[in-house]
Amino acid sequence: MALLPRYFRTAHYRWIIALTGIPVMMSAIGLGRLAFGIELPGMQAGMHLTAAQMGAIGTANFAGYLASVFFAPYLVRRFRPRVSVVVGLIVVGLSLAAMGRSQSFLSLAVSFTITGMGTGLANIAMMALLQSWFPNNERGKATGIVLWGNSMGIILAGFLVPRFNHAYGIDGWRVGWVVLGLIGLVSAAVSGVLLRNSPRELGLEPVGSAPLSAGGSHGTLARHSSRGALARLSLIYMGFGLTTSVYSAFIVFSMIHEYGLSVPAAGYYWSWMGICSFFSGVGFGSLSDRIGRRHGLAVVFAVYTASYVLAGLKLGPAALFVSVVLYGLSIFGSVAIVTAAVGDYFETSTVAHALSLATMIYAIGQTVGPIAAGAIATSSGLFTRAYLISALITAAAALFAFTLPAKHR
Repeated sequence: MALLPRYFRTAHYRWIIALTGIPVMMSAIGLGRLAFGIELPGMQAGMHLTAAQMGAIGTANFAGYLASVFFAPYLVRRFRPRVSVVVGLIVVGLSLAAMGRSQSFLSLAVSFTITGMGTGLANIAMMALLQSWFPNNERGKATGIVLWGNSMGIILAGFLVPRFNHAYGIDGWRVGWVVLGLIGLVSAAVSGVLLRNSPRELGLEPVGSAPLSAGGSHGTLARHSSRGALARLSLIYMGFGLTTSVYSAFIVFSMIHEYGLSVPAAGYYWSWMGICSFFSGVGFGSLSDRIGRRHGLAVVFAVYTASYVLAGLKLGPAALFVSVVLYGLSIFGSVAIVTAAVGDYFETSTVAHALSLATMIYAIGQTVGPIAAGAIATSSGLFTRAYLISALITAAAALFAFTLPAKHR
């Protein structure tokens, strides 16, 4: 606490917490997961990977993330969110650097599995920490601000990796992973200095009243209602995990090998996705604060569906660019809404556990997605069919969102 100036130690420090979450998520997810898509073409050329192997490496990361769901709640309770975030980012940073040193498919898969574990720990701890700092009517916005970090990671990777590939040729992807890993370690240091587990650590009282219900009404839901809502949220979240893992992992590869774009052009498209994604978390999170979680989820999944359809129909570069823009504008919307909804349904002491359950189902979808898409591409020679299947899944999720409890008046 002595490291913090006195004027920071006010109720407004919750916004410092949210801003500190930006480099946390930038490294944990933006670099630790989403950079895989922009790194993949260089890795495939340098390591001569097959479509099945590319899918398996993506799945390995999500399998590590899934594994972290089982131990993350215990670590968050035992060591508190701040320490858990720092440890998770250190794991991400070191394992990304190890990716750059890998000499075989197996070592790539193992390193990326460890990255997924670190990502899961840092992500769950950071999202649980927000529940202690923000009242219900600010959680969607706060989560959206934190998710700006994901966008920054996409943009940063889209800017750096093509330049490393140009400067270092066949080893450019290796340099990229090492540099991204070092950035993760810097983020760990920043989060260790600025994050605090709760307002009381700074002698403050929490802002606002007790958590509201998922629809925005006062009072907590009955326990059985909360569990039912969590089960539905988790299934919807799994739909996002299943489809986003396919699009984010393979769309750059599709740009180059299926749409015929140059590597710089693909990097340009990727960066535009990152720029647009700045609005996704805070935009849809704030929207759900106003219109309710179920309507917010229905809208964001409808946008996913349009993006996947445009990517899968191969209507040309212009349609592909619209697909990328739509995906960017919506990519983190469901994350912000689901995280805020879990905070609505459950008391602060049980949020980490409830969030980990939802994340476990989400991670199952993420684990299945890449390897299934790899198998589809192996049989058909294209990833476009996988995008169309993804569109069917997200359309169903948009409709299923209306089964969530309505806002209570």
